[in-house]
Amino acid sequence: MNGKPPLIILSGPTAVGKTSLSVEFARMHELEIISADSAQVYKGMDIGTAKITEDEKRGVPHYLIDVCERDEDYSAFRFSEMARDAITQISSHGRIPFVVGGTGFYIQALLKGIEFDDEGPDEEYRESLEKIAEESGCEYLHDMLKEVDEESALRIPPQNIKRVIRALEYNHLTGRKISDHNDNESVKEPVYNAAYFVLTDDRELIYSRIDKRVDEMIAAGLEKEVRSILESGTSPDCVSMQAIGYKEMVPYIRGVISLDEAVYQIKLRTRHFAKRQLTWYKREPDVIMMDRREFNGDTDAMIGFMSDECKKRGLF
Repeated sequence: MNGKPPLIILSGPTAVGKTSLSVEFARMHELEIISADSAQVYKGMDIGTAKITEDEKRGVPHYLIDVCERDEDYSAFRFSEMARDAITQISSHGRIPFVVGGTGFYIQALLKGIEFDDEGPDEEYRESLEKIAEESGCEYLHDMLKEVDEESALRIPPQNIKRVIRALEYNHLTGRKISDHNDNESVKEPVYNAAYFVLTDDRELIYSRIDKRVDEMIAAGLEKEVRSILESGTSPDCVSMQAIGYKEMVPYIRGVISLDEAVYQIKLRTRHFAKRQLTWYKREPDVIMMDRREFNGDTDAMIGFMSDECKKRGLF
């Protein structure tokens, strides 16, 4: 319609029901799905990431799942590169790419063609920050970020050591705030003709689903999965092991906390994550909010709504 390549996006907080809806929508319109999940890229991390199974895919091609080893770093920059390659492949099939997942910054980076500065990494500086976090704790490191970039400190929780270090490293290398860089990039016009849907629901219902999902993960063998990963030689300090569900199980396996405490921490951190996701989407322009309550949870009605919105944008 506007000369830009087509793209359909479905995002929303964790446990809101994106997976089943996305598969049904993709089947109806012969779409191929690109995962925008920061943890499902890792091989062997299945239970704790609620990774979609082959049966659940129902024949719909999925990209960016099981594409990284557990000791590899994965970032918005790498997602953008790999997603663009997937989009090229999907387009060559004569199909529209369908991005599905809850990592808002990844989606924003792809949708707006955000550029990432090439400076770095400064391995020596990064290692010094990692040592500070190990010896003095994540809160101390987060306070260091507050000193140089208060806006980033507000956006990044202290527990996300990877992002705190990246923000400090960016400031160290460029003398600029990464929050300013991200704000400047985020106001860019989308490079795709996109329909960007955000699925929401009553917050307490989402929290209830999170609790149920965590209980199901424990019953499905999350402890065994994490033990197996550690026994394979994967370090608990790897980026992959910072994912919610894995990070909390490590101290339990080491005998530092009880299983009940680990489960409580997983549920709590997942709820906090869902809350941050909802806050993110409220800031995003041009998203199409889709509250499950307005459709009485009817999948067919939601698919009909999405189809109509896509037609309005010349996607179908």
